[in-house]
Amino acid sequence: MPMIRRGAQVPARWLLLACGILAMVSTSRPAGAADESFVDVHTLPRLDGAVEDTSHPDTYRVIYTVPTALAVASDATKKLLSADGWVPYVYPLDEKSAALTFKKGRHGLRVSFTQARGRPDQSAVFYTPNRIYANVPFPDGATDLVFDETRPYLGCIAPDALDATAEFFAKDMTAMGWRKLTPETASRWPNADLGETVPNGVRAFYDHPERDTSHMYQKPVMLTLMRRDDGRTNVEIKVAPFALPQELEADDDMAGLPRPRPTKSARGLGSASSNKREISAAAIAELPAVLAFYHRELAARGWQEDGSAPLAPGDEVAIKISSAEETGVLRLGRKYDFTMISLTAQVKDSALAARAKAKKEADDRFLGDALGAAQQLIAADEARRKSQAASLSDAPLNALAGSKTPVPLPENAEGVKFEGGDGRLEFSSASSVKALSSFYRTALKSSGWKEQPSVINQPNMAVMAFAKGGKSISMTVMQMGPKVNVRADGSGLVTEAAKPAAAAEVEVQARSSEPLKPDSDSQLPVPTQRSSKSFATTKIPGGEAPLRRELTASIPAPLDDVLAFYRAELPKLGWQEKTDGAAVSADRAQIDFTSPQGPAVLKLGRAKGETTVNLAQKNSDAAAKADIMPKAGQAKLMLGNMGPNEASLTINKQTVKIAAGAGGPRSPKGPMLDLPPGKYQYALRLPGQPARTEALTVAAGEAWGLLVGPSGDVLPLQMY
Repeated sequence: MPMIRRGAQVPARWLLLACGILAMVSTSRPAGAADESFVDVHTLPRLDGAVEDTSHPDTYRVIYTVPTALAVASDATKKLLSADGWVPYVYPLDEKSAALTFKKGRHGLRVSFTQARGRPDQSAVFYTPNRIYANVPFPDGATDLVFDETRPYLGCIAPDALDATAEFFAKDMTAMGWRKLTPETASRWPNADLGETVPNGVRAFYDHPERDTSHMYQKPVMLTLMRRDDGRTNVEIKVAPFALPQELEADDDMAGLPRPRPTKSARGLGSASSNKREISAAAIAELPAVLAFYHRELAARGWQEDGSAPLAPGDEVAIKISSAEETGVLRLGRKYDFTMISLTAQVKDSALAARAKAKKEADDRFLGDALGAAQQLIAADEARRKSQAASLSDAPLNALAGSKTPVPLPENAEGVKFEGGDGRLEFSSASSVKALSSFYRTALKSSGWKEQPSVINQPNMAVMAFAKGGKSISMTVMQMGPKVNVRADGSGLVTEAAKPAAAAEVEVQARSSEPLKPDSDSQLPVPTQRSSKSFATTKIPGGEAPLRRELTASIPAPLDDVLAFYRAELPKLGWQEKTDGAAVSADRAQIDFTSPQGPAVLKLGRAKGETTVNLAQKNSDAAAKADIMPKAGQAKLMLGNMGPNEASLTINKQTVKIAAGAGGPRSPKGPMLDLPPGKYQYALRLPGQPARTEALTVAAGEAWGLLVGPSGDVLPLQMY
């Protein structure tokens, strides 16, 4: 079934008609018949040395690999398809895209590339058909082609003089079904001015009365031809201004600032409570309509206009604005067929001081309430633990008769779970941590197992490690409520009979007949077709903007479909793919991006027949403002202590003292360290407790926090 291109917008009043047309076409077309509005990508020329990927056969896509670097493959593909009559163009506002787009007659084509993992000399090439919703003619030999097939929009430089170019469009627009508007056919638009002239050029208006699967667009367009000094002709085709909305509705706010509808793209920095916030957008409307929208919306929100601001490059309008607490600037300009919007707001110094005072008072109240509540919880928890521990038995244990596990089970073991293939054992018991630890130390020692030293041997928790004959067992015994939980794992628990057969696992990937659709309510892009999703942010205590945003999800679709989804959606947010950092294989992908907020990375994998997604974005401005930006080539480590006593932490041959309360709301900045990338063992020491050792792996450009909890546990958290 033909798929509507991702991002295409169809007016609501035509949705039912479009569905009806598609239904009639699907019932009358013979099975297996091709969609004539799509090019058969399997017939297109391929680069020398191409090897097709047939692992996922697809009528509407071809994937092949070639033994060349990414940049070489891209240039060679552009030359190859151009020689076959395909005309390359770029989308408005997407001039730096690594993907290639082409048009040939009524057909469209999109070509994308990925670099094979660990193989900079090998590239994968993707051919995907692109439906042309509104076809317009390209002059032969035209340069600087910018085209959007959904509105439509065309901008280019024709090689011929004005008269010849005008004759070309008059002929070819008619041949494609466009009709030149007359006062009679334009009567439905009362403000249409068909007699408008342009200096040193010509202008004409067209509509397309016939609509079918090859032409679904219905608004009239305006053709403008301008004579150039070099004898060539500037060409622009766009939606006729009188057919665009004259009064714009308000879309959802961004950064707490008004945004008109419709827009092609938009991004915001900050929030309604930020000291500095801004929004930039590309509105599909004429500048007077956008300006009227902001006159109305800003006044309704208590802003006043304070005269003109100096014009920046690209500006046609610049207005200073202010409210009781903020000052700002509204800038409007034109690019392609968009009105470009830039709206910034900055809190006044007087308001900043008032906010800081109110925040400090609120933080102090919060901290006092939180500490009081924490002390009550700790006291109640300690009383509960002592009460529960008193009910646990310290009596010596005997082994359970008839147990088939590699290590003995105590006679009162409950809820036993043993996975011999993975070497895991878990159960609970009514005996104490002391009794269970003594049982296993005695039983394993008598079987020839040697215990390794451990620093964790408390009344409520013990960690033990044993080794024998090259095999190992790790065991954790922990009081959990009225019972004690025992968990063990290691090669000493693996049983031969439980090992899986050597036959390769066969994974069946169901390919959806519909493209993945973005969830409009998600802060970071994720398909609506998903089995799970989680979203997390990290902030510095007392900070407003998140330092890092992370989305994880599981998508029931092939990896290459999910990769194509993100390569289509992320550029809409202003993200740009780093071609030198892409690594893609059949079962995993990692692509680095630059985003308006900072560096970002997309990681895809395969698990349980689905594609796993991890999408993380860092906020460089927030990190710099919080003074936690890592030095070039290094990682930053921040230390905090929510406990009542001073702690000391030793890492990378450095020992740092962490005062009680450091890194919390009252004292946000705890000690910080700069570390080279790598894996580090660290030891935490608290008064009256044995040292606790753990490991932490950091990469260049990352910022991590280690927070000591009230009970002495350490929580590692990636902050940036």
